[in-house]
Amino acid sequence: MIAGLLAGQQAGGGFGVGPYSKWTGAHWRLVSLVELGVPARNAAARVAAKAVVDWIASPRHTAPVINGLERRHASIEGNALAVSCRLGMAGSAQAAYLAGVLLRTQWPDGGWNCDRDPDAHRSSFHESLAPIWGLVEYHRATGDAASLRAARRGGELLLQHRLFRSMRTGGVIHSEWLNIHWPHYWHYDFFQGLRAIAMLGLRSDPRAADALEHLRSLRRRDGTWGAAGHRYWRPSNEAVDWGDAHQIVTPIARAMLQ
Repeated sequence: MIAGLLAGQQAGGGFGVGPYSKWTGAHWRLVSLVELGVPARNAAARVAAKAVVDWIASPRHTAPVINGLERRHASIEGNALAVSCRLGMAGSAQAAYLAGVLLRTQWPDGGWNCDRDPDAHRSSFHESLAPIWGLVEYHRATGDAASLRAARRGGELLLQHRLFRSMRTGGVIHSEWLNIHWPHYWHYDFFQGLRAIAMLGLRSDPRAADALEHLRSLRRRDGTWGAAGHRYWRPSNEAVDWGDAHQIVTPIARAMLQ
């Protein structure tokens, strides 16, 4: 998988398409490479990461402020920050810049959102996942306390909803969130919510119990888990064929239930 994700890399670190091109751009390949455990000193991954971070940290990446809230696609900064930290680049000026952007743009309820509707005042679970990951990784690499506090505020937002339930009715917010997706890219589901909570050391919080029980219910007869929800990818626009990703999903699921 790692070899396939790095195949076709060009001298500047990219892959012949824009960094954010779905899903063959360097931004998305790097997320998968890091989650697959590419070594931190892998030269190809690091040069790709530098190209992506230089692109994202450019002053051109602006977002509107509407009714006092910055409407930013914070999953972009979150993913890039996490990747940079995992590849040993947390000490760079770009990483500090990305962390600063996430801290500045966090909404009052603890998450992030890019919705330009002036009436929108609640965070997006989709946009909040990657910032939590990025800030946790930045804290681990640098000890930055503000990043950990912000990540925990994001985790609290997820826990208030028991990771997939409406605070008002208690019902499931979206039926697709009950499936496991891999790669999920920027999409939220209960499994990715559990991963975020686990990063924060909050897996034992009682409000995560429903999600953990649902994870147990999805275990297959052979003891594995697979990605069974909507596929956000197709072989025609992917660098590799993920199949049902059971070899990736299963060890993560088992670790969360231990």
